[in-house]
Formats: sequence, C-alpha cells, structure tokens
Amino acid sequence: MAPTSFIPVLPVIGIVGLVFALLYYMKIIKMKVEDEQINKISGYVHDGAMAFLRREYSYLVVFLIIIFIALVFIRDLPTAVAFLLGGGFSMLAGFIGMKAATKANARTTWAAVKWGQAEALLAAFNGGSVMGLSVASLGILGLSILYLVLNKGGSEAGIINFSGIIAGFSMGASSIALFARVGGGIYTKSADVGADLVGKVEAGIPEDDPRNPATIADNVGDNVGDTAGMGADLFESYVGATVATIAIAAAPLIAKTATIENILPFIIFPLIVIGLGTAASILGVLSFNFMKKLEPSHALEGTTTITNILLVIVLAIITKPLTGSWMPFWVVVTGVIAGMIIGRLCEYYTSGKVVQNLARQGETGAATNIIAGLAVGMKSTIWPLLTIATATIISYVLMDKAGLQNIGIYGIYGIGLAAVGMLSTVGMVMSVDGYGPIADNAGGLAEMTHQDPKVRKITDKLDAMGNSTAAIGKGFAIGSAALTALALFHAYAATVGIKNIDILQPTVTVGILIGALLPFAFSSMAMEAVGKAAGKMVEEVRRQFREIKGLMEGEAEADYSTCVDIATKGALHEMILPGAMAVLAPILVGWILGPEALGGLLAGATSSGVMMAIFLSNAGGAWDNAKKYVEEGNLGGKGSDVHKACVVGDTVGDPCKDTAGPSLNILIKLMSVVSLVFAPFLATITPLLDKLIN
Repeated sequence: MAPTSFIPVLPVIGIVGLVFALLYYMKIIKMKVEDEQINKISGYVHDGAMAFLRREYSYLVVFLIIIFIALVFIRDLPTAVAFLLGGGFSMLAGFIGMKAATKANARTTWAAVKWGQAEALLAAFNGGSVMGLSVASLGILGLSILYLVLNKGGSEAGIINFSGIIAGFSMGASSIALFARVGGGIYTKSADVGADLVGKVEAGIPEDDPRNPATIADNVGDNVGDTAGMGADLFESYVGATVATIAIAAAPLIAKTATIENILPFIIFPLIVIGLGTAASILGVLSFNFMKKLEPSHALEGTTTITNILLVIVLAIITKPLTGSWMPFWVVVTGVIAGMIIGRLCEYYTSGKVVQNLARQGETGAATNIIAGLAVGMKSTIWPLLTIATATIISYVLMDKAGLQNIGIYGIYGIGLAAVGMLSTVGMVMSVDGYGPIADNAGGLAEMTHQDPKVRKITDKLDAMGNSTAAIGKGFAIGSAALTALALFHAYAATVGIKNIDILQPTVTVGILIGALLPFAFSSMAMEAVGKAAGKMVEEVRRQFREIKGLMEGEAEADYSTCVDIATKGALHEMILPGAMAVLAPILVGWILGPEALGGLLAGATSSGVMMAIFLSNAGGAWDNAKKYVEEGNLGGKGSDVHKACVVGDTVGDPCKDTAGPSLNILIKLMSVVSLVFAPFLATITPLLDKLIN
C-alpha cells in the first residue's frame, strides 16, 4: 500500500469537515427564536463576544507580524509563512466557533421552551460541533496543504524541508492558543468573580439574575474562555503532536541513516491517523441525531464511543499494510485509551463524593473549604500522572519492539504517536466540550428571561452534563499536552544533535530550575491579572447597585456594556506579559546558557507544568461543583452560611480552573515548539555564557 496515495484525500477530508461545520451553522441560524427577551439578551452576549474577539485579534495580528519578520531573518521565509498560516487557522477556528456558540445558546433555550430536552440537547451539541469540526478540519487541511506544496513529489529534500517548516505552523497555532486561553480566561473569570462576590454573596440574588450588571460579561466569558480558548488549545495540541511525531520520524532521514522509501510511511502515518480521526468525527457528529432522545450523558458518551470505534476499525485494516508492522496501531490505541482514562479521572475528582465531602467542609467556614479544595487538587495529580507515565512507557516499548531500528524508528516515535492517537478524534472531543458553554449560556438566558421553572430544569440538566464534559475536556487537554511536550522535547534534541543531557552540568541544572519556575511565574501573572480585573468589576457592580435607582427592585436595566468593557480591557492588557514570557524564555536560555541548558528548561517546565495544570484545574472544578451541590438544596441550600463559604471557595477556584490551569498546557508546548523552531539557529551560535567565561 503506497503511503502517498492517502495524501490527496486528506485535504478533501478537511474541506468536507468545513462544509459540514457550515451546514450545522446554517441549521442553527435557521431555527427562529420567537421570544423577544431571549433574542435581546442573547444579542448582548453575541455582540460582546464578537467585539472581544475582534479587539483581541487586532492585538494578535501585530504579534504575528513581529514574529513573522523575526522568523524571516532567523530561519527562512517558508517557516515564517507556515507560522502565519498556523496562527491564521487558529484564529479562524476560534472565530467560527464563537459565532456558532453565541447563536446556539438562544436556540437551545428556545428549544427547551418549545420542544423539550431532546431538541435542546441537539441544539447545544450542534453548536459545539461547529467548533469541533472546524478545529479538526483546519488542522488536517493546513498540514496536508503544506505537505503537498513542500514535498516536491515525495523527494528526500522535499520531505526534509516539509518536516522542518511545519514546526512554524505549530508555533503559530501555539502562540495564538496561549493568548486565546490567557485572554479568554482573564475575561471570563474577572466577570464571574465580580458577579458572584457582589451578586450572590453581598446582594443575595441568584446567578444570572438580570439585575446583576456583570451577568452579560459572565456569559460572554463562557464563550471566549471555554469555546474560543479551548478550541485554540486543542487545535495547537492536535497540530503540535502531529508535527513532533513527523519531526522524530524525519530525524534519521536528516542524519542520512535511513532512506526515503523506508521512512516515508512513518512520516505520513500521523497525518493519516488525524485524517481518519477527522472523518470518524464527522460520522460521529452525524450519529448524534439518532441519540438526542437519550439522557444527555448517554448521548454524548455514545457518539464519542462510535467515533473511537470507527477510527480503530479503519486503522486496524490499514496500519500493517502501510507501515509493515502492527505496533503503530497498538500505540495509537494506547493513546486513545490513556486520554479516556485521564478525562475520567479528572471528572472523578470534580464530581460525586469528592465534591460532596468538599461541600461539607463549608459547614465550618470558607477557610476549611479552601484547605480541603487544595488537598483535592494536589491528590488529583497522582493517578493522571501515573497514567501518563504508563502510556509513555507502553508506547515506547511497543514501538521499540517493532524492530524498526535498522531504518531509524525507535521507541520515542511511539510517544509522539500516542499523543497523535489521543488527539486524533479532536473533532468529536471539541464538539462535546463546546456543548458545555452553550448549555451554560442557555441556562443563564432561561433565568434572565424568567422562563417557566420546567425550562430551567431542562437547561440545568444540560448544564450539569456540561460541567462533566468540561472536566473531561480539560483532563484530555492536559494528558495530550504532556505526551506532546515529551515528543517535541525529543524532536528538539534531535534537531540540535543532543543525545544525552547531563543534569550534573551546572548550566543544565540551572535550566531545569528555571523551567520548573516558569509555570509558577506564569500562573501568578494570570491569577494576578484576574484579581486586578475582578477588583474593577466588583467596584462597578457595587456602583450600579448603589447609583441606579430601581435596579435592585427590577424596575431599571443594568448597564451591561460597562462591565463587558472592563473585562475586555483587563483581559487584553494583562495577557501580553505571560504570552511574551512563553516565547522569549526558551530563546534567551538557549542563547545565554546553550542548547543543553534549554533542554533542561523544557524538562523542568514539563514536569512542574503538567502537575500544576492538573492541580489547578481539578481544585477549581471541585470548588465550583461543591458550590453547585449546595445550590441544589443540600446542606442548607442557597443563602445559607455553607453556601456563602462554598461561593468563596468557588471564587478562589475560578482563576485556577479557567485561567492559569488550562493555560499551562499551552505554555509547556509553546516553549517546546519555539525551541524546535529556533533550534537550527541555537545550534550554530556560541552561548553567551561561554563567550563571557572564555
């Protein structure tokens, strides 16, 4: 089976996926909402979200141009163009997903009013599927187009050229993802904290009450953080894992230890896996129409299972004829299973008995609730890390046992391929994850437009499932980040010619320590940014309650636009420094201390970053769901002292789970891919420290 025969099909899959995304978007638009208040409030959310995105993208375009110019001089024009393409596709995916999500929220609420749970579930999932299919389709489309343009008929020089230049595409995707995650996270949590502290705790009014001026900003934040931000996160993971695996496969070709005929199947195989995963995701999304009448959890799990089964069946048929070995198939399956396990583990630590026990800690005050939440977050790192470690060893051993060392394919290729397997059905993963913020917004619209309690009961049920999908999605993103960062690390080492990193060397030790420090420094910047913006939000909400006559009585309308503007400005101003640090830190360490020290930095950042990401995300998720458990009527219910304590815990957890935690996934991958892109430059210069010493 000729591996190149698959390549022309890959961009077709990408185009078909985009066509289906467009069809689903048109399906959403065609549903008419016959409630004036729902249209009015959802219009505020849509306008606020798109205004934020336009302003954010105006900043990011400047960043892309600056890095493009730097890459032209330091690397080459093709890499710089690939960088622009990766960044542009990431922005396009975010724009498409945001448009769909902010239109689908009103349709979900109206479907609950008009037809009931099944149609509301379908409306929310259709909105999420636009983002999911766009992310997967743009990823495979961009990489396959670069292959067709750069490979020069499959020649050795063309393949080497392609394997180096696509690192620029990955860097573009990662850069945009970091800013989208940080900016979106600051926005959503500054609004959420302001709404909760003043609305719930001080004023004693419900969440999403239209009297609260921060509610629109809060609903906008759900979209910019959990739709555009999460989409960009998974897009860059998807691309980064594929690029790293291709770079590892191409290393023996560059070193002249293998021939193009032997290596080409392993270079192309990651592209085939994500192409098949995208095709399986399209079919999985289509299957949801037959499951909409099931319970939300069963419907979402069922369509995900169908997608994974379709992928595994096709890979079982083509892997051996394509690569000459069964081992790549089993490595991909290992990645798929590991992703599912990590997602479920993160769900476990943010639901059920864990959350109920955490809520009970609120009976003795906010302090004990916070202490218990920190303990849950720390404990939650154990099994996911062991799962990642197990998947790493299994994928390495399986690939090593394939007996392909004579052509330069070693166990390390398996680690990258496991990450590709984990992310291969990203179209479905993002569709399920994108459902969450839409369901959340739908519940807010039902509350703000005073719908019948039975409608709110439907949207609450959909939203509760959205909390589970969010936990699973974040766990999935963290697990894939760890494997992707490991693969990128090895790709960097191969590019600069490092076979071993001696941790006894002082520069390497310093690199490890700096790398371990960076996730802490980054998290502090992100959380401080939320605190600053939230402080301004709190003061504005208090001002409006104090100065707008009739607001608390429901006789006057809040000034929503001012709160949206505060969140927007805070997010855009505060996202610059953390983003710049992620790009500059590896370049400076490599330039000053040398390539080996930079390898140490990547090892340190990956180790501490993965644990910090799991800890922050799960602690925040547990605090959030503990608050929701009390609000369901347990332990005294809304307005009780336990509720107030849990609201404080949730407020502490907000920037942990939606700003700092998720952003760390991207931080470790971005630093790795920046190192990979600039590796040829760093390998040819004398470190500044050596110059000073000698």
